[in-house]
Amino acid sequence: MADDKNVTISIGRRKAASARVRMRPGTGKITVNKREFEDYFTTESVRSYVMQPLALTGTGANFDFVVNVQGGGLIGQAGALRHGIARALEKNDESLRAVLKPAGMLTRDARVKERKKPGQPGARKRFQFSKR
Repeated sequence: MADDKNVTISIGRRKAASARVRMRPGTGKITVNKREFEDYFTTESVRSYVMQPLALTGTGANFDFVVNVQGGGLIGQAGALRHGIARALEKNDESLRAVLKPAGMLTRDARVKERKKPGQPGARKRFQFSKR
């Protein structure tokens, strides 16, 4: 990254995953953890989920992204990357906020797994009640 002037840095989070996103002008190439985007996210549905902010704003071929993703599972990482891309786009061009905010892409999805409580088999499940 020789020209740090044109680089926009943002962070996206989802569940236990966090994505550090570096965006710079380019041709639409996305690198995730030093791997190609298609190699890291193998299913088409996950890839289209990640690309939603770019498709919504029409800026897919204008920027290159270098992303470091850690924690969580593949779906959580995809959500973190989507959040990070949307925040980077909004930081780069304030007028895109009017498009991204109503679509819910600038809001962190705060749903996380509920903890298991003591004396129970799971978070909500109870052991079977026996009267006698």
